[in-house]
Order: sequence, then C-alpha cells, then structure tokens
Amino acid sequence: MNGIKDLGLGFSKASTRLHFFSLLLALGSFVWGYNVGVLASVLAHPGFRETIPGYGPYKRGLITSINYLGTWLSYIFFSRPATDLLGRRYAAMVGMSVLCVGQALQAAASGSVALSMVIFGRVVSGLGTGIVSTSVPLYQSEIAPAKQRGRLVVLNHVGFVAGLASGFWVGYAITFWNSSHGYLSGWRLSVSLSFIPALIFFVGLPFLHESPRWLVEHGRPDEALKALQFYREGSFTPSQIQSELTDIKRNVCAYQATSLKKWTSLFTNPSLFTRLWRAALLHFMAQMCGATAMKYYLPDLFRVLGLSPRVSLLAGGIESTLKIGCTVLEMFVIDKVGRRMTLAVGAGIMAFALLINGALPLAYPNNTNRASDYTCVVFIFIYSLGYSMGFGPAAWVYGSEIFPTAARARGLSFAASGGAVGSIIVSQLWPIGIAELGSKIYFFFMAVNLACVPIIFLLYPETKGRPLEDMEVLFGGYEGGTPSTTSLLLADEREDGNEEDEENETLGRPLLGDGRGMAR
Repeated sequence: MNGIKDLGLGFSKASTRLHFFSLLLALGSFVWGYNVGVLASVLAHPGFRETIPGYGPYKRGLITSINYLGTWLSYIFFSRPATDLLGRRYAAMVGMSVLCVGQALQAAASGSVALSMVIFGRVVSGLGTGIVSTSVPLYQSEIAPAKQRGRLVVLNHVGFVAGLASGFWVGYAITFWNSSHGYLSGWRLSVSLSFIPALIFFVGLPFLHESPRWLVEHGRPDEALKALQFYREGSFTPSQIQSELTDIKRNVCAYQATSLKKWTSLFTNPSLFTRLWRAALLHFMAQMCGATAMKYYLPDLFRVLGLSPRVSLLAGGIESTLKIGCTVLEMFVIDKVGRRMTLAVGAGIMAFALLINGALPLAYPNNTNRASDYTCVVFIFIYSLGYSMGFGPAAWVYGSEIFPTAARARGLSFAASGGAVGSIIVSQLWPIGIAELGSKIYFFFMAVNLACVPIIFLLYPETKGRPLEDMEVLFGGYEGGTPSTTSLLLADEREDGNEEDEENETLGRPLLGDGRGMAR
C-alpha cells in the first residue's frame, strides 16, 4: 500500500467499523431526540393535561425548560468527571441509565405529586442527557481520522433527528388511541417507548474499544495501539498508525507536564480560553437561533396556522423526518466545504424563513388567507433545512474537535452548557412571546441568526481536515504550532494525489512560530 488508502475514506474494514459503531453510538442521541419529540405530543395530550393540576402556559414552559437545568448542571459538574474517569463508553452507559430513571419518573407521575414527579423526572433526565450528549461526540471525534471526523460526528446528530422524528410519529399514532384507557395511559406509553433504543445502546457499547486518546491519557498505550489498529485497518499503513499514536502520546504528555489538567486552566490558559469561549458561544447561538422552540412547540406553531391538533402532529412528524435527510446530506458536505460555511449558510436560511413566518401573519391576520398560512408551514420546513445543515450538527463537531485531549471532555462540557442556557431562555421566552407578541417574536430570532453570520466568519477559524493534535496551530499551544507527523503525512499524500486544492485552506496555512492562533 502506498500512503494512506483513500485517506481513510474507502470501504475498508476500518471505515465499515467506524460507521457502524458511530451509528450504534448515535442511539444515545436517538433517545435524547425521541424524548424531545415525544414531549410535544405529551404536552398536548388531554390525559397529561388532566394529570397536571392547573396546567397552563407557565407550567408548560416550566416543564419544558427545567430539563435544561438538569442538562446544564450535568455539563458543569458531572459529565466531565464521568467521561474522564470512566472513559467515553462507560460514561455514556451511566448517562443513559440516569436518563432512563428520569423518563420512568415522568411516566409514573400521578396524583397530587404529579407535577413534582414530572419536574423532578425532567431534571434527572437532563442530568443523564448531559453525560450522553458529550461522551458520544467525544468518542466519535477521537476515533475518527481527520478527513472523516466531521461526517462521523454528524452521525450523532442524525441519531438525534431520527429520534425527534420518531417521537413525533409516536405522538401522532397515540392520537388514534382514543379509548378511555388510551386517554389515561397513551402519553405514559409514548414516554416509556424510549427504553427500547436505550436497551440496544446498553447491549452494544461493551463491544466497542475505548477511545485511544483516553487510553493514552490513562497510561494504557498498548490498548490504545490496538484500538487504533481496529479503527484504521485497511485504510492506513502500520507506520502511519504508529505515527498517529506517537502524535497522541506527544500531545497528551505535553499537557500532562503542565497545570492544564486543572479545570481552572480553561479560564486561565489563553490557548484553552480562546477555544472555550468560541465553543460556548457557538452552542449558545445554536439554541438562540430558535431551534429549541421549533423542537418543543412545533405542533402549537402549526395549530396557530390553522392545522388541527392531529394534523399538526402529522406535520411535525413529516418535518422531523425531512430533517434526517438534510442531516445525512450534511454528513457528505461538512468535510468538503468546511464548518464555517455550513454554519453561515444555515443561519442565513433560518433568518429568511423566520422573516416569512413573522411577516405573512401580520399581513394576513387571523388565518384570513390560507395560501399565506400554507406558505408559513413550508418555510418552517425550510427553517429546519437550515438548522439541520448548520448549527444542529456543526456546533457539536466544532466543539468536540478543538480542545486538546487532556481538556477535551471538560472543554466540551463547559461549552455545551452555553447551549443549555440558550435552551432555557428560548423555552421560556417563546410561549410568552407568542402569546404577547404573536408572529412578531419571529423577528427577534431572525435578528439573532443574521448576527451569527459575521460572527462565524470573523471569530471562528476553519478546522476541516486538520488532525486533533494540530489545533494548536489555530488556537495557540504548547509547541509553537508545530504540525504533527500525521499532518505531514497527509500533506505528502496530497502532493502525490489530486486533493491539494481541497485541503489548501486548512493544512496549507503558514505556521505561526510563537504558537498563537487568532487574536484572543
């Protein structure tokens, strides 16, 4: 074999394993997405509304947003210790266990303590979601070759939107169970069905190798080599696998020799802090663009446009199913056009869709023009296209790849907490805004999306195609921006092949001798 076979993109054993196990890991996000999607139908279910005394807009907002309090607490206090101490795989298993406990509490809610059980269950579910939603993309990012990393991490979001769609379709199906038993138990069944993919997730995780970067960090280089061989066989030569392991060891040892393993280093070390605030801001923008509202309140938005409750759930299922196709398309785009372009284009599409949904109801109020209402429905679908090819997957890709191994788990956890804060704000703001301002609330989120476009191009360096050990070139680091051996091998391969133009932007940059990337 001469060089890297297809740069890891062919149908080798390694490529097949990477995609299969990434799909298995995506079941973790499937459960998360399912719980988001099914909640929209649960909140509208008459049996649930009767179960919760005094149910109204404020309690609805509380039930929705309280989950993100648990997620935020998990990101800050629990997900990093779990992923660093237990490893990426077993942390995901612990997170899924906690998530299922929370779902069980919600499904069992009844009597005078029903609201308390739902709220406590939502918090517990959020704690588990925080661990799962960080450990899974961390693992996918750390086992993937540089040229496939975006695609494999996007598979995580494919799992999320597939779960989201499944939740909507289950909610739609439950509306046909209109007997007295269905009235009382239909919403409980829909919540409990998430245990099925969770069980498959539990059964499959022990068959995965642990992340080679985590193994090196914990003094197990022989196991790390076996894991790399397992995930590179047939795509990379033995010498190239060994070179990648050497780069990982060099990166880990350099950071372990410093004080950067302390959590405070994210704020005190300039190189880490410049990554942290960018990743946290990106996750915050990914929710402030209006995505949280579109997930939880989608049936309500359709009902405002004149659709019946059942048809609203049907439309939600169709919209979420289309997201799957858009996200799969993003898998094949993100490693070619880059992270920044997909983020900026997605934000532009969402801004235009929100403009239409804000303006047409003002021009034709009270559903006086059916063509206007149906146009708004179409542009809600277009909004989903922009999110599924932009912030939805790309925020997780970017956040999971820019931190060094020693700080990656806590860096992504702190960054993702920015998204939890954004979700809390939006889930509280949206129902009140719709009630008080009507469609004018769309203009606020349109402005947020428009502001995101220059922010992305001005503040975020492109990371596509760059090995994880080479992020110091962009953000500053311990070795003055010296490229890794893997990076040099990739550069040599491109000189011999036909991919020089594609990667020129990211791997052809002049290296900065002082190790400082962009202005902080």
